[in-house]
Amino acid sequence: MAPRNQAFAVWITGLPASGKSTIAAALKAQLAARGVDVAVLESDELRKVFGSRQEYGVEERDSFYRQLGYVGALLMEHGVSVVFDATANRRVFRDRVRAAVPRFVEVYLDVPLATCMQRDPKGIYRSAVQGEASSVPGLQDPYEPPQAPDVVVHGGNPDSDARQIIEKLVEKGYLE
Repeated sequence: MAPRNQAFAVWITGLPASGKSTIAAALKAQLAARGVDVAVLESDELRKVFGSRQEYGVEERDSFYRQLGYVGALLMEHGVSVVFDATANRRVFRDRVRAAVPRFVEVYLDVPLATCMQRDPKGIYRSAVQGEASSVPGLQDPYEPPQAPDVVVHGGNPDSDARQIIEKLVEKGYLE
């Protein structure tokens, strides 16, 4: 665990099915190998906890990302570093957290929409194409990529991508 008040936050953002969870897992493993414990806040899992409504309208997303940011900031106040594994399709969702917590790194997982649609492990793009989902980021709902991410990765190699993130954490002085 990072020393008290030395916690950091890493937000991995990108389109659905871009590989955020895979990179978050690789990052967690590499940090653990360095003796650093992190809490991974995975949006799909936390949606189940925060409320029974699984809606994705603008108001629901805004509320969800406020809750997610609050939990992350609370963990950081107690010395726990956090990896946010969440699309957060609007910049404002991520920027709010960046403004609220010190020691923040934004990672943009830049994977083409066509690749994400081909992967589609949860079937969300298929549902959108079939008219069963109406607010999928990148299709019916906009995805706003970061304007100045700290790290850009392309999802080709999760271990290499995680190493790039760790290099940025070291460069910023968040890790030794």
